[in-house]
Amino acid sequence: MLDEMKLPVVEEFFSLQGEGYHVGKPAYFIRLGGCDIGCSWCDSRYSWKENEHPLMDVRDIVKKATEFGTDSVVVTGGEPLRWNLDYLCNELKVNYKKTFLETSGAYEISGAWDWVCLSPKKNMPPVESIYELADELKVIVHDNSDFEWAEKNRQLVRPDCMLFIQPEWSNIKIIIPEIVEYVKCNPVWRVSLQAHKYMRIP
Repeated sequence: MLDEMKLPVVEEFFSLQGEGYHVGKPAYFIRLGGCDIGCSWCDSRYSWKENEHPLMDVRDIVKKATEFGTDSVVVTGGEPLRWNLDYLCNELKVNYKKTFLETSGAYEISGAWDWVCLSPKKNMPPVESIYELADELKVIVHDNSDFEWAEKNRQLVRPDCMLFIQPEWSNIKIIIPEIVEYVKCNPVWRVSLQAHKYMRIP
């Protein structure tokens, strides 16, 4: 665990939220390095090794985030909860930013969040405490076995948690018909598509 004053930053950029409940909304993204979950279909493998990415002073990270005309900041990874995010969130809040977290939930939470998107992974399941904090459950579906995983996690989140199933991009042509039929039969779920990939934006 690194000092909370510095974090390994893979990239920072201003764009539109491409997935889940807030799709289409402008936001500033901070992608942190480091992930030991190792999903075979991960589309951000370049973020896995934290020592390949520069440590940045949190104050500099926040300063850059305030230069854009959005009040929303999304912290993603990698797996951002590998690091202590208390100071980052505090500084963002001081600068009137809303904080959004994208996490697998494999580590205990740190930081103060306006929205927590939990995307659980089978090979490193979430810690129990994070389920109660999730505002949005987003399960990536690569094959039919992932529907059972989705339902298992649905039973653990709050009743008001938003529920999304998202097709895994590399298998999208095969799995989308399965997802359509599943959601038709299980309407508590909604479909999340990676709009940024269809639109070819960062």
